[in-house]
Amino acid sequence: MNFLKKNYETQIINRNVLSKTIALIFTLILSTTLSIAQTENGKDITVTIDNITNDRGHVIIGLHTTDTFMKTEALQQAAAKVKDGKVVYTFKNVAPGNYALLALHDENDNKRMDFEPNGMPLESFGLSNNPMLMGPPTFSEGKFEVSNKNVALTITF
Repeated sequence: MNFLKKNYETQIINRNVLSKTIALIFTLILSTTLSIAQTENGKDITVTIDNITNDRGHVIIGLHTTDTFMKTEALQQAAAKVKDGKVVYTFKNVAPGNYALLALHDENDNKRMDFEPNGMPLESFGLSNNPMLMGPPTFSEGKFEVSNKNVALTITF
């Protein structure tokens, strides 16, 4: 009788292990599928800046919405090393919407824009769409749309 009881308990334990294993496999498959689906929903934004006057420091590029532009941290931000006066960077998996890019050549790597005593910038900067700026940049001047295609932009300093 003890033998039958042990055999029955072993079967129950084996069923529990099997159920947990199947649940784990299902969860892994589902999470992998969802992460692949998320990756395919967003688009890439490739930014090229090729008129940089020297290779000192980094170029800081920020991807902004109207809510973050000139107010808070960028949605995504990158610091790219300048090589031969050029930087190319790709923002991955960007959701559809309206954005603007701000770029700064941070020559001294202090992670901020430096200014002359009169308020004029000491370091080169640029905005998507390359508008002629007569004051601080605005979101509407640099606005572009991400929809169903990858985007390639060139910013001129």
